Amino acid sequence: MNTLTMKGTTMPQLATPATELSGDVFAALINLAGKRRFMSQRLVLYAVLASLGHEGAVDTARETLAQFQDAHARLMGEKGSLPGVFCEALRQAYFGDIQGDAHIRAFMRLADEALGAIAGNGLAAPALLAELVEQGTPILSLLGTLTLVYEEQAKRAALAERKTLVSTMAEMKQVSRRVRLAALDAQMVVARAGLRGADVAAATNALTTVTGELDALAERALATAR
Repeated sequence: MNTLTMKGTTMPQLATPATELSGDVFAALINLAGKRRFMSQRLVLYAVLASLGHEGAVDTARETLAQFQDAHARLMGEKGSLPGVFCEALRQAYFGDIQGDAHIRAFMRLADEALGAIAGNGLAAPALLAELVEQGTPILSLLGTLTLVYEEQAKRAALAERKTLVSTMAEMKQVSRRVRLAALDAQMVVARAGLRGADVAAATNALTTVTGELDALAERALATAR
């Protein structure tokens, strides 16, 4: 991709998510990343329309730029409750070789300068607009790459959660078997001892019922997780 003018950046530490990385959080991240792609192209389009004198195009372009800036800030964890750069794959994508964060911030600065020049009929407007249009395709490609990183992390999290659920349910089945065996042993001890206490019988029967319900629950959870 073409190189945008960038300031030097350093590799930051990974963020510690303030909220659990749930399915809803990943959905919000992917949604924002997708909107960021759309808004980058909308921004270029309305900047061109503004340069041609279309009424309201400058305001629409500035509004789109503000939305783009807000989406990037939220994805970087600078505002709101989203986790920011929470994994090594994102850290590399934003601050590693492809320098995603620096390119995006350079694009935002360029868009702001171009819109200011267009609105003020500045002499630099044509050159800035041409550069903004030129960066439309590479920034779209970059944002697409970043969106794929979020999607891949969501898939990894879902797989890990499913494996944990399967493991937990398997453990529940093992526990229920042990409890059922203990209940049977208790019944045998009671029978050999010649005890006829209703409370003892009721307790062992209750254990058997509970383990049956636990088995059924584990089977349903395992079937859902597969």
